[in-house]
Amino acid sequence: MKKQIILSLAMFAALSVGAHAQKIVIKGSDTLGAKLVPLAAEAYKNAGNNVKFEIAAEGSTTGIAAITEGTADIGMSSRRAKATEVSMATGKGVNMKPIIVSYDGMGVIVNASNPITKLSKKEVEAIFTGDAADWSAVGGSGGTISIYTRNTASGTYQDFKDLAMKKRDYAPTAQKMAGNEQIASEVAKNKNGIGYVGLAYIKTPGIKVVSIDGVLPSKATVQSKSYPYARPNFFYTNGDAQGEAKKFIDFMVGPKGQKIVEEVGFVPIN
Repeated sequence: MKKQIILSLAMFAALSVGAHAQKIVIKGSDTLGAKLVPLAAEAYKNAGNNVKFEIAAEGSTTGIAAITEGTADIGMSSRRAKATEVSMATGKGVNMKPIIVSYDGMGVIVNASNPITKLSKKEVEAIFTGDAADWSAVGGSGGTISIYTRNTASGTYQDFKDLAMKKRDYAPTAQKMAGNEQIASEVAKNKNGIGYVGLAYIKTPGIKVVSIDGVLPSKATVQSKSYPYARPNFFYTNGDAQGEAKKFIDFMVGPKGQKIVEEVGFVPIN
């Protein structure tokens, strides 16, 4: 009987703790939400914070929209909010505030068997816009180029257009993928494939990263801004974050969070 009472009290205590756990809702970028933020959230909870996380990584556009609509505490985005998005938020009384949490470099990847090891910025633009449709057009051994990109909800999709394609449209044959992992997987299976992924995914088996005008994506080249396809990653909030959301953001940009940033493969903000 005594043992049963003790067990009942223990279960009640555990349920009480869970009942009082605050929830942080985070929505947006797959670049941040697939690996980095879930690992940081787990580390934050392990540090003694009684918090539940709801994380949905469906693209930067959804994260920015979630802040505008008030359905998330934090919006993850691998791009800056567009002027139209900021204006829409302002019209709804939302003060869109960006916080840089990491830096990243979009590495251009090809199949490991592809003899191509380097491309120029001009060649990258030609490939992804469809001006160059065969590998022989950029010094390769021939074969129809298969292009893999992120989908239109992705901040990476837009950033790559801005940084690598002079804001031109992708080739009509480009195949849209939901995330970095899917792009890396498809390129690894297709000897004629090409795509782009964040630093955290450039070591995926079956792919290799090509240099751009002689520069490879790395922590050093992103920090020095010598790599042409480097960009910051953001958390967005409605004004200054409050409560547990603020505490988690402070953790994310602090030493422990930035250590996770580096371990995952991104570049710390310091």
